[in-house]
Amino acid sequence: MMMSVQDQARNAVGAGVVPLLAVEGLSVSFRTKRGRVAAVRDFDLRIRPGEVVALVGESGSGKSTIGHALIRLLRRGHDVDIGGRAAFQTKDGHAVDLLTVPERRMRALRGNDIAMIFQEPMSSLNPIYTIGSQIGEAIRLHNPMSRRAARDETIALLAQLGLPSPEQCVDSYPHQISGGMRQRAMIAMALSCRPSLLIADEPTTALDVTIQAQIIALLQQQQARTGMAVLFITHDLGLVAEIADRTTVLYAGQTVENAPVSGIFARPLMPYTRALLDTIPRIGSSAEANYVLEPIPGQTASPFDLDGGCAFRPRCRHAREELCAQPQVLASAAPGREVRCCRWRDLERAS
Repeated sequence: MMMSVQDQARNAVGAGVVPLLAVEGLSVSFRTKRGRVAAVRDFDLRIRPGEVVALVGESGSGKSTIGHALIRLLRRGHDVDIGGRAAFQTKDGHAVDLLTVPERRMRALRGNDIAMIFQEPMSSLNPIYTIGSQIGEAIRLHNPMSRRAARDETIALLAQLGLPSPEQCVDSYPHQISGGMRQRAMIAMALSCRPSLLIADEPTTALDVTIQAQIIALLQQQQARTGMAVLFITHDLGLVAEIADRTTVLYAGQTVENAPVSGIFARPLMPYTRALLDTIPRIGSSAEANYVLEPIPGQTASPFDLDGGCAFRPRCRHAREELCAQPQVLASAAPGREVRCCRWRDLERAS
């Protein structure tokens, strides 16, 4: 019986396989008129071949900043400070640091070894070029071939991703096709060179539920077909349950919980994770007839107001100032599980 890509990834974890991507101490800060503001603080991440890892958190938690930093869309020096390292295993068997590798080498990796799907395809696709010319350019950049061969491969890829009439779509401009078709075109561009790692930054934002389900199914099919790893950035925990193997929960630029998806849903340890789960509507069970949707009170922590303690404590009903105002460490709670909360044991015993 053949194992799925996900099962192979889980076995690889147990066998100690070298991670495809190992991020250590990633920090990103921006220099503003109000001073230096930290968007990402001391972030660690491991992604193994074939694994799907979700980054979850509210808007402003630093999710997209991490993706942009890893693919080097943020550059040191232009009012941006980036620290840490991101060791990446390339297709040709070399290990490189994505944060420091020379730009020429990074251009060769971007699209070929590591690719990204952006949130809004209308602002990511060039409006003055056809869909086919943009995908074909990405293919020819990394694979020497004729324009005709690149066009044929583009049509085949669009057909594989379920676009109706791909022969017509290839000659269409972004404004001439629907949002769902544009998102498929973005996925086609990202997958055109069969990357080892795909960063999907809220790929279903602004799509209706039906199209959203189709996009997720397409990503799962392509991931199963190619064996690529996926860093799935989202605020939608429903999607996380459907697509991910592991989840990292972010708040104010820091990891507050890291666990397998089953553990996050069955036994959340960090109060912020529990609060996120409480915002999900539940229907269909008589035991849940009196269920009340609980929004998270207050506002997301401003990066200008961080004082070194738990950033979530102003919104946390379990906070104790004498404990939570102290720096919180990301501690091991169980094999494969980490949590940044000094009270997680007390809260778990009380639940």
